[in-house]
Amino acid sequence: MGNPQNMFGKIWDRHVVAQREDGESLLYVDRNFVHEGPFYAFDGLRLDNRPARRPLKQIAIADHYLPTLNRDRGMAGIKDPEIRHMIEQLARNARDFGIPFIGIDDARQGIMHVVGADLGLVQPGMVITAADSHTTTNGAFGVFAFGIGASEIKHVLATQALWYRKPRTLRILIDGTLPGGVTAKDVILAVIAKIGISGGSGHVIEYAGSAVRAMNMEQRMTVCNMSIEAGARAGLIAPDDIAFSYLEGREFSPRGGDWEKALAFWRSLPSDPGAHFDKEVELMAEDIQPMVTWGTVPEDALPITSSVPDPAAVGNAEQRAHIERALHYMGLRPGLPLTEIKVDRVFIGSCTNARYDDLRLAAAVVKGRRATVPAMISPGSTDVKRRAEADGLDKVFIDAGFEWRDSACSMCVGSNGDFASPGERCASTSPRNFENRQGRGVRTHLLSPPMAAAAAITGRLTDVRTLR
Repeated sequence: MGNPQNMFGKIWDRHVVAQREDGESLLYVDRNFVHEGPFYAFDGLRLDNRPARRPLKQIAIADHYLPTLNRDRGMAGIKDPEIRHMIEQLARNARDFGIPFIGIDDARQGIMHVVGADLGLVQPGMVITAADSHTTTNGAFGVFAFGIGASEIKHVLATQALWYRKPRTLRILIDGTLPGGVTAKDVILAVIAKIGISGGSGHVIEYAGSAVRAMNMEQRMTVCNMSIEAGARAGLIAPDDIAFSYLEGREFSPRGGDWEKALAFWRSLPSDPGAHFDKEVELMAEDIQPMVTWGTVPEDALPITSSVPDPAAVGNAEQRAHIERALHYMGLRPGLPLTEIKVDRVFIGSCTNARYDDLRLAAAVVKGRRATVPAMISPGSTDVKRRAEADGLDKVFIDAGFEWRDSACSMCVGSNGDFASPGERCASTSPRNFENRQGRGVRTHLLSPPMAAAAAITGRLTDVRTLR
């Protein structure tokens, strides 16, 4: 019997095409996603007179620049000519290179990291690339998925492979049972707060433990989505019956005899007992509380019961300088209880937290109440939006004074023009709270969908457990 292998090693070994003396390997890529951004990749192929090597292994999805309003008018509803050009350019590139395209009028449209799972395009054991750092979301299915730049997208389009240096491995064990009111978003914020934004640098993270195994697929996708915010190359969770049940019957999932063959392979992927990891970190689920960020990077997260940190109490000069800068940008004073921070706006959306389960949890908090600040919801995909409307969740939100919009990346990054106003404080379910990300001078607090819903109701950061 050979040496025990971890899951990432099994996937890596199956995809190595060639190796160089400098230590990089040529990896075969099973699936590549592109959005409106990396148009330079297509321009490069044209200049080199190259076709796409395997066009049906690609999929182009309009998500970053799509508006969340006036979608019933199609392209005619897009007033900004630059935004319209970006979407039209992606459609043209997909057509010219024979790549499947999901555009503004497609019933399957949505954020690429939501749509891939919706359609069964993401399957255990794959290597998946995309022009977006949050491609790590797909690791929830036992996939090595990571974001790449435009020049690398060109390489994948031309060769269906990519030169890559093998990362190290980090296993994060989360055992126990999550307390009431604690979600997957709280889990990953607690992880990043513990290991820092560079804690996973150079590593692929495998999330394991009883608390992770108890999560549904939407929760697992949230955890893997924010692996990049800990500096990791990717995040993975071992596929199991929960993943298989999720995939069964989806548009691109295997069927019949192919399904049985796929299952046999998928069941072989989890890490072997005794497999080696370069680093290990442990958390107890019972210790995790509803989390919220106070600063300008995701590691600036604390339980909602905490107060804004005091830089004077920090001995490390570099960390003290970071806290001082973050508090200046965020307009906060040391010692202020997080529950006393007022918000001007709430956003529920993004590839992190805009799936059906996210909306269901938020609606449970909102039902029978009224928002006291502007609040907006952009579902993660058109299919998620349809499901939510079929179950009446849209009515719950609308009755509470929320805006119910169409699917796009929206205020997570604002490429489509969805921004908060300068200086506003926004409670957001997105993955990043960087300076100016949601608009110039906008102060972003990351939190879970139910916590965001609670903030919309009270007008301040609120422990959602007090609203039950």
